[in-house]
Amino acid sequence: MSNREGNLEAPTRHPLDWLSEDFYNEDSLNKELERVFDICHGCRRCVSLCGAFPSLFDLVDETEDGEVHGIPKSDYMKVVDQCYLCDVCYMTKCPYVPPHPWNVDFPHLMLRAKAVKFNKGEVGLRDKLLSNTDMLGHFAGIPIVSQTVNAVNKTSIARSALEVTLGVDKTAWLPPFASKKFRSGAAKAEAQTVVDGEKTPGKVAVYSTCYVNYNEPGIGHDLLAILNHNDIPYVLINKEVCCGMPKLEQGDLKGVAEKKEINIPQLARLAKEGYAILTAIPSCTLMYKQELPLMFPDDADTQLVKEAMWDPFEYFISRNRDGLLKTDFKQSLGNVSYHIPCHSRVQNVGRKTAETLKLVPDTTLNIVERCSGHAGTFGVKKEFHATAMKIGKPVFKAMANGVNDQAPDYISSDCQLAGHHIEQGIAEAGLKQTQMAHPLSLLRRAYGI
Repeated sequence: MSNREGNLEAPTRHPLDWLSEDFYNEDSLNKELERVFDICHGCRRCVSLCGAFPSLFDLVDETEDGEVHGIPKSDYMKVVDQCYLCDVCYMTKCPYVPPHPWNVDFPHLMLRAKAVKFNKGEVGLRDKLLSNTDMLGHFAGIPIVSQTVNAVNKTSIARSALEVTLGVDKTAWLPPFASKKFRSGAAKAEAQTVVDGEKTPGKVAVYSTCYVNYNEPGIGHDLLAILNHNDIPYVLINKEVCCGMPKLEQGDLKGVAEKKEINIPQLARLAKEGYAILTAIPSCTLMYKQELPLMFPDDADTQLVKEAMWDPFEYFISRNRDGLLKTDFKQSLGNVSYHIPCHSRVQNVGRKTAETLKLVPDTTLNIVERCSGHAGTFGVKKEFHATAMKIGKPVFKAMANGVNDQAPDYISSDCQLAGHHIEQGIAEAGLKQTQMAHPLSLLRRAYGI
């Protein structure tokens, strides 16, 4: 096989060499960017994925000879800034990922460029604030504070001011703060007999995530209700902070490491005790399954947590195969337009949410497997919001159309941010609106609990 024919072996991922001096060497970075950009220019199969590749190809086409070497190095960041680390190009499109000798890892090269930018002090206050979810979470849990902040954020005057001062697009949907945090309101599980399956541990540790804890605690309570209904004992992580994904997106790798030093000891202890660790947000799951293990390949506890980490529906389907998941559903869900977010797709666990929802009688799924365009903080930034909406247009239409052009009873995505983004896109397109609910909320509804 020639190099041009691509690679037919399963993708593998090299550890992220983020502690080496060369990683932050700008000349070395630019040399690697030019090498990879030239390969991408010769292929162009990822042009429809996001804004990074069209930006690159436009820069190439604007040069005198139509080649990558003609792009000013100062313009490389125009490509980097469009990448929101969805990982889809690596996992589903690129034929030149390792073990191919060309060794193309576009997302991690973009991450390296973001890290160089962060180390140079070129990341602004807005991006640092948006990535500091633990600090922003202080608005949650205090009713009068959260209600005031939420009310202010809904006014056009406040949103215009926020756009001018911080560059947060005034039309972008922003998550509200909960008046009561999930962790403070979660019920304790009663002691139960632990029933282990052939593949699945019979007890669960719940890592609540910033979003569930601070913004939509109902998703976490739905997960606990499902666990209780299935007689699966659970504990909450005693002490947790952000998984680090928002800081990773900004290139703040030292900030990621600081979060890891708090979280991993807690999670590793539970993994050693035989718990399955569940997170309700795909990006957080991916952080522990992929990004942290690649940043800390020699850290035994990090690798142990990787093996113990489960997507909730991956866990449910495994329990079902072991004959241990209850299927005593009381209510059908009708027609559901279900969106598979990028950070679920790249975990290589299959369509486990769809498999679970299909267990519910008289339920029909319209599965949409394409990027919604939101991707964490990217979609709320003034300079990228329009791009995020443009990327999501095919998803908005497909979700609204439902099965055989029959409007769905629900739209749903494992990524709640993507769900709200899709909901906004459907509304702005004048398409028929329907109720949006997280898949865990739908499963609880099907159980009638």
